[in-house]
Amino acid sequence: MNDSKVLKDKRAVIFGAGGSIGGAVARAFGAEGAELFLAGRGKSSLDSVAGQVIDSGGRAQVAVIDALDEKSVDKYLGQVVEQAGGIDIEFNATGPRAAEYGTGTLAVDLPIDQFLVAQRVLTAQFITARCAARQMVAQGSGVIFFLTGSPARPHTLGTVAIGAANGAIENVTRSMALELAGTGVRVVCLRTAANPDSRTIQDVADAIATGMKTTKDQVLATLADSTMLKVSPRTEDTANSAVLLASDLARMMTGTVHNATAGVCPD
Repeated sequence: MNDSKVLKDKRAVIFGAGGSIGGAVARAFGAEGAELFLAGRGKSSLDSVAGQVIDSGGRAQVAVIDALDEKSVDKYLGQVVEQAGGIDIEFNATGPRAAEYGTGTLAVDLPIDQFLVAQRVLTAQFITARCAARQMVAQGSGVIFFLTGSPARPHTLGTVAIGAANGAIENVTRSMALELAGTGVRVVCLRTAANPDSRTIQDVADAIATGMKTTKDQVLATLADSTMLKVSPRTEDTANSAVLLASDLARMMTGTVHNATAGVCPD
């Protein structure tokens, strides 16, 4: 085994590991030597990602867990600690489909029910983070991740629901980091932009293309052109940022947002 792997023997729990970003993060963490505990609601997608990790020489186990069910999350993380001896990394990439929270709809027209759907992203990340924090504080170390998108810094129309959730998540990141100061636990947020190879952005691009009577490729090209780098980050890029933040290379980073948006929303 390559001893230079930056996450060698780190125990990582990834919620939403069967999705586009969660799966990419799982593969990247596995490639860097982490022992993976993959959780989510769809067993078939979890098994697929776990199989990819194992086929590449990594270690992965799966569990069907609803990140919005705090009792189940707490019980699951306790079981991981009992089995593995601790948790070094917690990452949550769960979330509803973009159409469910009205992406593309202006605030004055957005049904309140759709606005509240987006807040499930905030709630799920809060639940998994604080359940993980309890375990990590007891062991005196660990990295808690929050995940947001570029709507956290409004730069386009029709993203008020997910933007509100993302903005709140970044606030929670800083608040939790303050509360966990001195415990040995780091709290970081990874902000990405529209990953064109993710299911969410494929769905969004389809919807925009239909509404504007254009093609999905043209929509994705416009998204790329809106960044400073003139290229959109892909799920692999987002996963690579996660590897950096999870590793000891970022041991001085806590209470901060890592902006990996290709410059679409500068701080």
